Amino acid sequence: MVVCPLDFRYGRKPMKALFSEDAKLQRMLDVEAALARAHAKFGDIPAKAASDITRAADVKTVTVERVAQLEREIGHDVMAVVVALSEKAGDSGRFVHLGATSNDITDTATALQLQEALGIVREDLNELKAALLVLAKKHRKTVMLGRTHGQAAVPITFGLKMAVFALEVDRHLARLGEAWPRICVGKMSGAVGTGAAFGPHALDVQEDACEELGVAYEEASGQVVGRDRYAELITMLANVAASAEKFATEVRNLQRTEIGEAAEAFGEKQVGSSTMANKENPVTSENVCGLARIVRAFVIPALEDVPLWHERDLTNSAAERIMLPHALILADDLLAKSTDVFRNLRVYPERMRANLAATKGQVMAESVMIALVGKGLGRQEAHKLVQDAAKRARKEDAPLRDALVADAKIAKALTKKEIDAALDPDNYLGASVEIVDRILKKYA
Repeated sequence: MVVCPLDFRYGRKPMKALFSEDAKLQRMLDVEAALARAHAKFGDIPAKAASDITRAADVKTVTVERVAQLEREIGHDVMAVVVALSEKAGDSGRFVHLGATSNDITDTATALQLQEALGIVREDLNELKAALLVLAKKHRKTVMLGRTHGQAAVPITFGLKMAVFALEVDRHLARLGEAWPRICVGKMSGAVGTGAAFGPHALDVQEDACEELGVAYEEASGQVVGRDRYAELITMLANVAASAEKFATEVRNLQRTEIGEAAEAFGEKQVGSSTMANKENPVTSENVCGLARIVRAFVIPALEDVPLWHERDLTNSAAERIMLPHALILADDLLAKSTDVFRNLRVYPERMRANLAATKGQVMAESVMIALVGKGLGRQEAHKLVQDAAKRARKEDAPLRDALVADAKIAKALTKKEIDAALDPDNYLGASVEIVDRILKKYA
């Protein structure tokens, strides 16, 4: 019986494959084999034993089915792997798992999974950034309303909006690069971190095994890798998800009927509503928002897994079995969907212009104020004059220009031509285009 929506609705195959039972078992076998080779290198076990264990350490030989059968019998997941591998390694099986505790194997195997998973997330972020930069370049001069508090504000360009988003993604890439070596960490130091069961070569065995596997190791640990590392991973993914929801929410708002400045692509055969035949809904962006909330929800269990008792307890285990694959699979999914949205986004510059015009000049009040300051008025006096004019215009449902021209103090300071220039959105974009160009030069 399939219950989890990840099995049939959400997630992409490459990321989901990393967390399959086969993939998990293979990485545990890889760790056991690397441990055996490290032991052999330092003379703890015969070289032939390491070779036998390595040959047997494959999911085609040590199967998921056999491990599951053993776990049902003995009630211990890692010991089931150890027994299954020992069975296939012949007489050399007596050296399997020598000196190790369960989390030496599971945490190091998890580090291997996380390395590959973070590689996918990094690729996702790069692709999203690229899609946003394409829009930034294309629309570097596309003028639109800025909006603050849900209200119309001074004009910006759509390209600048996309450049802002692209830089946010770039910061996530930087955070990922910084956190990577802290997250992808294994261990091989035994039951309480002393390495006692590994004998005199304990530190050498740990270093060699982890180095061969390509992961860092805990320089000092209890029985487990520090769960602050996984907490950092989940909070980082939650931050990424929050940005994705921010971007998707912008699309949803711009696609609102009364705004209509941008919209998701809509397939030729796609259906928006089962009853309202006219509908074209931003369903992918809405899906991104919903999945982002699930990813962020994993922050709480991730943090609560940090304070384990003494050298460790098992309260983290169940949460991590759910949390780690779900957070990474959903983060990958929502990032891929976000990229698709922005790669195929429909942008409507004419509607942007129409929405600017619909404000009847109100959004250019700041521009007029600055023009008055340029004529020698104090900033506060200019602000009050323009504010009063804007209020009169709104009350009379008239263009701001009419109220400005009718105001004696304003008309004395500014000619009609100067007022018209101050009311032109194209004249009040500041450094928007230059900012976009600099971003493109530096990050594209």
